[in-house]
Amino acid sequence: MPLLYAKPTSVLLPLPIRKRTQPIPLPSTKTPQNPSPQHQNKHLKYPSFTPNNQPSLDQTKQLHAHIIKTHFNHTQQAPFNHFELHLSPEAQYNFLITSYIKNNQPRYALNIYTYMRKLDIEVDSFIIPSVLKACSQISMAQVGKEIHGFAVKNGLVNDVYVVNAMMQMYTECGSLVTARLLFDKMSERDAVSWSTMIRSYSRNRLFNEGLKFIENMHFLNVKPSEVAMISMASLFADLENVEMGKAMHGYVTRNSNNEKMVVPLTTCLIDMYAKCGNLDAARTLFDGFSQKTVVSWTAMVAGYIRYNNLEEAERLFAEMIERNVFPNDITMLSLIIPCGFVGAVQLGRRLHAYILRNGFGKSLALATALVDMYGKCGEIRSARALFDKIENKDVMTWTAMISAYAQANCIDHAFEIFVQMRDSRVRSNELTMVSLLSLCAENGALDMGKWFHAYIDKQGIEVDLILKTALIDMYAKCGDIDGAQRLFSEAIDRDICTWNAMMAGYGMHGYGEEALKLFTEMERLGVKPNDITFIGALHACSHAGLVMEGKGLFEKMIHDFGLVPKVEHYGCMVDLLGRAGLLDEAYKVIESMPVRPNVAIWGALLAASKLHKNPNMGELAARELLALEPQNCSYKVLMSNIYAAANRWNDVAGLRKAVKDTGIRKEPGLSSIEVTGLVHDFKMGDTAHPLIEKISEMLAEMSQKLKDAGYLPDTSVVLHNIDEEEKETALNYHSEKLAMAFGLISTAPGTPIRVVKNLRICDDCHTATKLLSKIYERVIIVRDRNRFHHFREGSCSCGDYW
Repeated sequence: MPLLYAKPTSVLLPLPIRKRTQPIPLPSTKTPQNPSPQHQNKHLKYPSFTPNNQPSLDQTKQLHAHIIKTHFNHTQQAPFNHFELHLSPEAQYNFLITSYIKNNQPRYALNIYTYMRKLDIEVDSFIIPSVLKACSQISMAQVGKEIHGFAVKNGLVNDVYVVNAMMQMYTECGSLVTARLLFDKMSERDAVSWSTMIRSYSRNRLFNEGLKFIENMHFLNVKPSEVAMISMASLFADLENVEMGKAMHGYVTRNSNNEKMVVPLTTCLIDMYAKCGNLDAARTLFDGFSQKTVVSWTAMVAGYIRYNNLEEAERLFAEMIERNVFPNDITMLSLIIPCGFVGAVQLGRRLHAYILRNGFGKSLALATALVDMYGKCGEIRSARALFDKIENKDVMTWTAMISAYAQANCIDHAFEIFVQMRDSRVRSNELTMVSLLSLCAENGALDMGKWFHAYIDKQGIEVDLILKTALIDMYAKCGDIDGAQRLFSEAIDRDICTWNAMMAGYGMHGYGEEALKLFTEMERLGVKPNDITFIGALHACSHAGLVMEGKGLFEKMIHDFGLVPKVEHYGCMVDLLGRAGLLDEAYKVIESMPVRPNVAIWGALLAASKLHKNPNMGELAARELLALEPQNCSYKVLMSNIYAAANRWNDVAGLRKAVKDTGIRKEPGLSSIEVTGLVHDFKMGDTAHPLIEKISEMLAEMSQKLKDAGYLPDTSVVLHNIDEEEKETALNYHSEKLAMAFGLISTAPGTPIRVVKNLRICDDCHTATKLLSKIYERVIIVRDRNRFHHFREGSCSCGDYW
């Protein structure tokens, strides 16, 4: 059965040997927990590796050369006295394979395996797992499949040790479905089999499936091993399920002497408590732990950073060094990453200085993490300065810089870095493309998003679930909901994030009925919705005016799925009721909340008050908002707009003076349009664009054709005390109209025009755009802060409800 792997180099090939006629039993250094009979009968051991006798890469190559030179004559002394190679030729092969893997050279290991197969030398159940591990390290799924076929053909798939290695290989190569099929077909499973699947589901963020495995394991009375419990603790940490973590901690305490509790498991429990936010429990366990390692200290310090207790984190880090427990690369990585998540840039800078002072400066992984940390903290200049100094950048380094620019919404700089990356012949991976697609989605750059989609296909980049979800999200947010739906329908494997992305897409386009159908389909297929699912479904109901359906979903979330509503769900309900004009009912929801309303809750009520011209409710909401964020002037601006709509100009003047006195400027309206791969931005009254003269001419033409069609400007949306003519002029130069005018002069007749606005589209522009779509026979798609509007032949997809 020939392998498709590349031909091994001559430097690494052993000389041919005669194929032996009688199989020699070759036991493994790793004994499975429930060893099968054939394992128990082995007696000739492979060499075991310890930190003291683990050969380096150079030593491995020298041993390899010695084996070639001596033709596997084990009576001749190896070049290093502490390596005893009194082994059969097959065992020597396995020694080399294992050593190359441990020295992070999996391709050399695969070369040796390929040569063994070429000479038809026996490959047994101890060599197969080592070779599968090599496949895992470089994601060589095709070679792994061929090894799987060889194992089936030679009757090795009844060996639990081999099947466990296969499951691990498939999950590492992104084929979790195949791993699950192998598990289901196993006639004999050990604790490693269960822990492999639990860890695999956890790594793929399929937490509910991982929990089901733990429940089944308990139901079948399978006693978990230490490795299984470590996998379980990691899963509980990812779920932030401290109650199940406590139950497992109790199990460990009851079934072992706490003083002798194994170090990795105790450290994992500390990490679990810290990630679940129970820092007191983590610290109690940490302080009572007599065998603290650098990993234990790292877990505790990282926990304090993650929950923004930066003072205690720094104090404990200093104590760790005082006790001569010195951090390694992994420690520094574990501390830098959470600094990025919580925006702790000052602590990040101090850790950066420690890295430079203590000789970590050559670590590419650390440099990449620092670039990522600075990017997440909004320190783009620091990220770029560090990035430019890094030599031999790998794909993760380039991706970190692209991600930093994406987070800052610097679309031009991100694409510039991507071009440099491509010119440097560094191949993009899934993470690179996710960052770029997210940036396209944020800016509504559909043409560029399509280009990246084609690039992914052309380069053969594996489209995993995360990348598939990013593509669906990009098409939906760029206005091509049909493209998003097509990708969703083609997806064979879908996780909850994929379903949620499609549901959110339907919601933002106002397709409430389709979102509800999707929710029903999820239920039919047994896909359990999560918190995010209900946020998307409730938003869809809000944008489509489906009040009764939204109320039903809220009740179903609580009573059918046992989910406790979060503040975001209450915000959806206030928005749903407020948009429908049920302001009193929305206020009652706020009063009934078991948690304190936040700015999103009161903001939804304030926006609804403006929409339905209710200054009294607006004043109530504005007071609460200003109490929560006294420096945020946008609430005063919105309240002044409510007063202006009610012709209360004295109140308007008072609020605007208060805003001016703060010295803080409100967010200006900004509209963007993508033409031939470039994104053009416009502000109200903008005159900076190079084609402003042609744009002005088109605006004049649009204005005249609108008047000819019977359009009357809605000057009530101009919330300034100026005369009607000035109001009409101001309306004509709204940012979305400037963008549409540019689109009309820059694109071919009949092609869609797509505009992205950072604020809510005003009533006048909405009415005018409906007419313009009919006058110019164009589909005009506008994405505002709340949703999409598809203007076609004089009507809008929102049905004038937004």
